[in-house]
Amino acid sequence: MATKSVSGPAIPRPVQVLRALGAGLAALASLAGCDPVGPNYVRPEATVPARFVEAGPWKEAVPQDSIARGDWWIIFGDPTLNGLQAEAVRRNPDLKAVAARVLQAQAIAGISKSYMYPEIQVGGLAQRFANNSNFAVLVDPATVTANTATITDGFKAVPLYSTWEIDFWGRIRRQMEAAMAELGASIAAYQVALLTLNGEIAQTYFELRTTDELQRVIAENIALRRGTFELVRVRRADGLSSDVALLEAETALRTIEAQAPPLEAQRSRLVHKLAVLTGSTPETLTIGKEPYRPAIPAIPVGLPSDLLQRRPDIARAERELVAYNARIGVAVAAYFPTIQLTSAVGFESFALSTLTQPTSNIWGIGLSLFQSLFNSGRTTLNVERTRAAYEEQVALYQALLLKSFQEVENALAGLRHLGQQARLQQIAVTSASNTAGLASQRFQQGLVSMLDVLTAQRAVLASRTIAVQITNDQLMTTVALIKALGGGWQDRAQQAPEGLRTTWAPPLKQ
Repeated sequence: MATKSVSGPAIPRPVQVLRALGAGLAALASLAGCDPVGPNYVRPEATVPARFVEAGPWKEAVPQDSIARGDWWIIFGDPTLNGLQAEAVRRNPDLKAVAARVLQAQAIAGISKSYMYPEIQVGGLAQRFANNSNFAVLVDPATVTANTATITDGFKAVPLYSTWEIDFWGRIRRQMEAAMAELGASIAAYQVALLTLNGEIAQTYFELRTTDELQRVIAENIALRRGTFELVRVRRADGLSSDVALLEAETALRTIEAQAPPLEAQRSRLVHKLAVLTGSTPETLTIGKEPYRPAIPAIPVGLPSDLLQRRPDIARAERELVAYNARIGVAVAAYFPTIQLTSAVGFESFALSTLTQPTSNIWGIGLSLFQSLFNSGRTTLNVERTRAAYEEQVALYQALLLKSFQEVENALAGLRHLGQQARLQQIAVTSASNTAGLASQRFQQGLVSMLDVLTAQRAVLASRTIAVQITNDQLMTTVALIKALGGGWQDRAQQAPEGLRTTWAPPLKQ
């Protein structure tokens, strides 16, 4: 039995061209998949201590800032501090600016990736023109008509253009690598800003509470000095004390009263600073005074040995190293020619009615190659510049590592010595308080002078003030240690700027 072949409708020629062009592009893409020129990134060598001198193990760092900084301030157990931190993360304008820079870096990374694909443009053209008869003589003398002009029907075209740079040498891939590294660096910079903001709020808040405690100490001493003054005044009326003793007691009272206003002014400044840090106007934030007996938390420095790995400034520095290394490849690629593939397909006709007919099909394809033959050594100098810039960043990265070790060691040593100082100072406070009580009793018995009483009271004030300052130093140093270790230690998702939508960014959990 004979079979009859049934063929489908004829495929328009432009479609055939596009199919052939697609196959060619796929073949060229496979050719362009060779390794890009320029060096691949290798982490630079750095001297890393085996452990901290003060405490805790240590091992070589790799960027792990995708691990959560964590709400580390919770360990201080202060609800007011917790609320201030939450407000700051939500409303601080400086943090919002850094977050916006992350989104900019994300867009730049997307733009860099887009150059890996062809760029397609579509356009339309409609034109109507006339030829002067004198010009027609030069073209076709048979068409000459004296002193007349020939009006030609309008020209119409609907072309579709495509251009694509074939990334044989990896220039575009190196640019994308640099942009991706910069995106990672900007995310780490956001974490640096967040950690800095959290630390500044904590330290400012602790300074505020220290001021409150100093005010309480001053108020108690004012009451004590006032009681002493009244006692001396009564004894003077009874003839048991002299005018000199009364003047000494009044001088001591007025002197300590004069210390109260500066503390109140300092407190106002600290509240205003907290307001600005939390994105509020100074008059809108009110923090009440309350008794403050902070407990210095124990930081688990030696438990998770990878705490220092999570320092966001180190992660940012290394990702910037990756970007600078990739730019060397971009510079080296300038030694090689730029290859571009261009194509066009569409319709053109002098009549709108025939524009879409098969006879109006147009297409074209071309390959261009451009190479700089002479630019006075500009390419070589640019390669040397990028290599020197990379070496500069390596030195800065190594310096940052050394600085990070120093910061942790300083904080650990500071906490150890402050702990010893706090214990000794508490003994001094107890001793001074006992001495003042004994001096007051002996004064009432007429065994010591008013000068002895005032001296003992001044010693109590000084020792208590020093004790409050030591506690403040312990809190400040604890925050400094947490910052030096890169933040908290809870294994939770990284805090990233809102609106980060990339799927090709460095490790990031949302």
